[in-house]
Amino acid sequence: MKSFAALLLLPFLLTAPAIAEENGVRAFAPCRACHSLDPAERGLPGPNLAGLIGRTVAADPEFDYSPVLRKARDEGLRWDAKRLEAFLADPAAMFPGLWMSIRGIEDAAERQALTRFLGDPASR
Repeated sequence: MKSFAALLLLPFLLTAPAIAEENGVRAFAPCRACHSLDPAERGLPGPNLAGLIGRTVAADPEFDYSPVLRKARDEGLRWDAKRLEAFLADPAAMFPGLWMSIRGIEDAAERQALTRFLGDPASR
C-alpha cells in the first residue's frame, strides 16, 4: 500500500522542482528591467544580483547604492534567504530611504519562489 502511495506522488515529486523554478523565473521577470543574474552584465539601473545570497548588502563595487544600503553594508549585513524574503515583502520598511522603487511582493509563495530562484544558480 505504501509503495502505491509513493507511485501516486512520484509525478508530483518529479515536477515540483520544475514548478518552483518556473515560479521563480516568473517572479523575477519584473526585476529584469533593472537587474541581471549574469555576472558579466553591467550598466543596468540596478545592481547585478548574481551570487546575491551570502553576499554583503550593497556589495557591488560598480553600483552607486542609496545611503541606507551603504550604511547596511558598513554594518556588515549580509543577504540570506530570511533577510531577502523580508526585503521582498516590504523593501522600504526594511531600508527607509531606499532609492529602489518597488512596493514589495504581497504573495508569500511568490516571495519564497523568488528567494529560492535568486539563491540557487542551478535553477537558472
